[in-house]
Amino acid sequence: MAHRPLTALWIRRAFPICLFLSCILQGTLAFAIPMQNDPNGFEGIPWGATFLETDTFKKVEDAGRSQTYELKTGTPSLGPVKVDSMRFVTSDGQFARVTVRYQGKATHDQILAYLQSLYGSLDRTPGQIAGGPVKFHSWTGFETDVTLRYEAETDRGIIFFESQELRRKITEGNSATVF
Repeated sequence: MAHRPLTALWIRRAFPICLFLSCILQGTLAFAIPMQNDPNGFEGIPWGATFLETDTFKKVEDAGRSQTYELKTGTPSLGPVKVDSMRFVTSDGQFARVTVRYQGKATHDQILAYLQSLYGSLDRTPGQIAGGPVKFHSWTGFETDVTLRYEAETDRGIIFFESQELRRKITEGNSATVF
C-alpha cells in the first residue's frame, strides 16, 4: 500500500512534463512541410546574387548591412496573383529575402494554391495546420524557407521567402532592441 501514494505522486509530477514535451515535439516536427522543388532563390534570382538598383528595382531603405528594394513599375504579383507589396532584402549586398504582403481571403486562397503547386501540398492531417485566427504554413528546402502567416480577422497575410544561410547573417546583424 505504501507504493501506491508514491506512484500516484510520480504520475502527477511526470504527466505535465511529458504532456509539455510531447506538445513541443509535435509542434516542431509538424510545422514545416518538406519542399518538393527548392528554387535556391526567388523567381529566377539566386540567393546570394549581387543586388543593385536597376531598371527593375529601386532602393527604398538602407540600413547599413541590409538594403531593401521594391519593383519600380507595375503592381507586384506572386505568380498569377496580384499582391499589395513585394520587398527584396539584401545582406551585405547579397540577395537574402523577399517579403510579400497581401490582403483578402480570395487572394490568400489563390496564393496558398500557387505555393502548393510550386513547393508541395500541405499535410491536411489534423493538428498540422495552425487553427484559430492566425494561420502559419511553412515549406523548407535545402537552401530556401517559405513561411506564410495569415490573420483571418484582418484578412492580411505576409510571406517570407528566405535563404537559410543568409537569414543567419540578417539575424546576427539585428540588435536585440529592434524587436
